[in-house]
Amino acid sequence: MRSFAIVTTAPNALLDELHDRMPVILAAESWPIWLGERAADPERLKALLTPYPADDMVVWRVDKRVGNANNKDPALIEPIAVAG
Repeated sequence: MRSFAIVTTAPNALLDELHDRMPVILAAESWPIWLGERAADPERLKALLTPYPADDMVVWRVDKRVGNANNKDPALIEPIAVAG
């Protein structure tokens, strides 16, 4: 059976004003450890569950239609203008 889970952590400084948690985002070099391809003890795995660096992320406003699962078009991720 294939399955997945979204693991969350505290938000970084960029996302803190938007939500009280964020998904854990692993750097590519951590994938083998997380996926069990390289040995790691539980403490090493727990150490990966930290907020992704805010400096490596960008945030922009999107249309409110993104909140409806029936909407699936690519325009959902396009930035929208912010009223001044």
